[in-house]
Amino acid sequence: LFGTIVWILVASTQIPLPLLQGWVMFVAVTAWFLSIVFLSVFLFGYANRIAVNWNQADFIFHGATFVFYFGAFLLQAATTSLHYLPRKFNSTTQERILSGREYNISIAASV
Repeated sequence: LFGTIVWILVASTQIPLPLLQGWVMFVAVTAWFLSIVFLSVFLFGYANRIAVNWNQADFIFHGATFVFYFGAFLLQAATTSLHYLPRKFNSTTQERILSGREYNISIAASV
């Protein structure tokens, strides 16, 4: 559920730095997809047929997801912090990289 919310929030923002937010989207989509696969394994009863230590697999999955989501949080927060920088340094107009609405969406995606 939260991965879907992050996916929607990041996808709805303007992307000033595609490399940073591309990684955030990759983590959110991959974690969402793997969570659905993990849930399906248990719902359809494949967990009883596959000889795997599911406690250890669950621990590894959530540990790896935590590490990737934490890295994605840092990158999304770094993108959000660019709100106050001007888009064009040599221009006379001070156009911001993120608008007020996009700044608020980026904050929500970071949290």
